[in-house]
Amino acid sequence: MAELLKLEVVTPEKYVISEDVEIVMAPGTLGEFGVLSGHTPFLTSLKPGKINYKDASGKEKALFVSGGFSEALPDKVTILAESAERRRDIDIDRARAALERAQKRLAQEKADNVNFERAKIAMYRAIERIKIAETRGL
Repeated sequence: MAELLKLEVVTPEKYVISEDVEIVMAPGTLGEFGVLSGHTPFLTSLKPGKINYKDASGKEKALFVSGGFSEALPDKVTILAESAERRRDIDIDRARAALERAQKRLAQEKADNVNFERAKIAMYRAIERIKIAETRGL
């Protein structure tokens, strides 16, 4: 059995996860990274995306984070996220509606009141949430 490390995912509202895990994979702003027990300490920012991890029994799980920061220590990974949702908590209808709204905003080429960067980020978040929600078994 692999050595375990503690994974804690925290938002301003609550602890989303606090459990022992084998491995954590997260979407860093400079690229995806993985952490196993004994990892060299580091701190990085996160982009919106999927956190993959294996729990203590080896079962693969996933959740969505909308960005934030991650601190990796040899025995613990702490993720401070703006928001985070387990797959079972994602409202797929809401995510699809957000995707549709973002696509409509991006389709307005010459609209003065559209913030295109914000619309692109909203679209990316919605796509990631939908992908996670539609994944079975995680």
